[in-house]
Amino acid sequence: MNENIRNFCIIAHIDHGKSTLADRLLEVTHTVEKREMKSQLLDSMDLERERGITIKLTPVRMEYNYNSKEYILNLIDTPGHVDFNYEVSRSLAAVEGAILLVDATQGIQAQTLGNLYLALDQNLTIIPVINKIDLPSAKVEETKQEIMALIGCAEEDILAVSAKTGEGVPEILKHVIERIPAPSGSTEKPLRAMIFDSVYDDYKGVVAYVRVVDGTIKRSDKITLMATKNKSDVIEVGFFKPKYVTSQVVSAGEIGYIVTGLKNIEGCRVGDTITVADTAINSLLVPLPGYKDVRPMVYAGVFCEQGTDFEHLREAIMKLKLNDSALSYDPEHSPALGFGFRCGFLGLLHLDICRERLEREYKLKIIITIPSVAYIIHRTNGETKTIKSPQELPDPSQLKSIEEPWVKADIVTPKEYIGNIMGLLEEKHGDYKTTEYLEANRAILHYEMPLASILVDFYDRLKSVSSGYASLNYEVFGYKAAKIVKLQIYVSEEEVEALSSLVYEKEAQYVGRDRVEKLKANLPRQMFEVKIQASVGSNILASERITAMRKDVLAKMSGGDWTRKMKLLQKQKAGKKKMLSKGHVEIPSETYLAILRRD
Repeated sequence: MNENIRNFCIIAHIDHGKSTLADRLLEVTHTVEKREMKSQLLDSMDLERERGITIKLTPVRMEYNYNSKEYILNLIDTPGHVDFNYEVSRSLAAVEGAILLVDATQGIQAQTLGNLYLALDQNLTIIPVINKIDLPSAKVEETKQEIMALIGCAEEDILAVSAKTGEGVPEILKHVIERIPAPSGSTEKPLRAMIFDSVYDDYKGVVAYVRVVDGTIKRSDKITLMATKNKSDVIEVGFFKPKYVTSQVVSAGEIGYIVTGLKNIEGCRVGDTITVADTAINSLLVPLPGYKDVRPMVYAGVFCEQGTDFEHLREAIMKLKLNDSALSYDPEHSPALGFGFRCGFLGLLHLDICRERLEREYKLKIIITIPSVAYIIHRTNGETKTIKSPQELPDPSQLKSIEEPWVKADIVTPKEYIGNIMGLLEEKHGDYKTTEYLEANRAILHYEMPLASILVDFYDRLKSVSSGYASLNYEVFGYKAAKIVKLQIYVSEEEVEALSSLVYEKEAQYVGRDRVEKLKANLPRQMFEVKIQASVGSNILASERITAMRKDVLAKMSGGDWTRKMKLLQKQKAGKKKMLSKGHVEIPSETYLAILRRD
């Protein structure tokens, strides 16, 4: 049976046509009826369709007759943005081959390289495909030369298609069957299935998406998850077409789903191995390699606008974590915002998507604090610790040094923009390494730079200085020493922890001034004068004042001489002084939202 199975995925840079190609493959194989067909069919979330990007990997099973023989083709559609490369890595571990899709109008882009390297690390068979050949601006021959130089293939190995019109798409299926090897594994061996994704269903419990490597699994089987040691009875098994379709059995080499019946969301981890519940057999089995632990790159606090929603937020984040294994979270408490979570994300787009999913899918109103990276601190007593928030930074007298994460950045750009981009990278503390030329007019700039430098506006500015032509891919490779300080914000001489952040020492004054001005513009006036300050330690870097609201206390007077008026004004002045001495200013959620959401 394995000889008739092919497992593959589509990898590409963002907006190169992966989802459109997947649509055409579904049409050619008649997996979905015409009346049910729509564009971006495998992008099931409204958020994906609105933004035009793939966020979640999506598996689908197709059946195709080739040379009078029926084949089962298991496709996994993958995201293209660098923030979701963990989804790509999990997809690659579940298949034997990959379609490398390249836009004929743009050529090789940064994330094309990143995803290709991930596929080569898994020793997958690569089928290069050039897409969008129907467009007038398509540069098919130039793109072929780039691909040949990149992966060393022959020109006849490269397919040219139009995913929009369907031209050349049947040829892809032919090459998938002929070039991608059938999966190894035996139905005679004990069950071993790798979980590459999972979702939570309110009625079914945890549904695990699996690649069965050995053995078979069917309804009512008793299973064990080897890492968590959880045991369960299988409620249902089946395949993706792309909706759930129940089956009698899922066998070695196939991709399908298992309704585990587990209600404990944390009991079914991505990368775990499912096997039989027999202890004697379990002791002899070796768990599948699984996946490397993903390291979050960006940390931010997630709090409810209403403190009473905390339990709802906890449940929502746990369910989101099951569906998005790159997300990490730890409980956190802020005097200003109450109880919440310190969450780790792979990047700012990942953070933005998680925020929108929490708001849309779970009907939550949340506040996201200023994002930061994880720093390694070395204390004077020899202790080393990783900190994820400004509140964890110890007193400067106890600090020996601070290290920040650095990335290897690959930027693909036309030659005429190299000068502009190098200027931007120098401003962002980049360390130039090499320049590699793809063809006469395009180059890859290799840089090393601090992760914090690309957090906020780097991608937008890169697109701006390159007229939209440059693309970025990056990977964290280690830590380097940095001069980092804690920027504190005070309102009426009370520290506002939610607005504190870790910044470069030489940029602290600029950031402090910017934050103080934003706070002045968004904070409601009080009955007394409010002082806003930004400081590093005892050094005040920026200061603003919001003048007090003035109530006309003389309006109720119908007459009298000036001494009566002065008494009332002096009484008002004393009252305002008393209010100022108490000093507390309630900062409304709207003010936090205005400053924190995109600082």
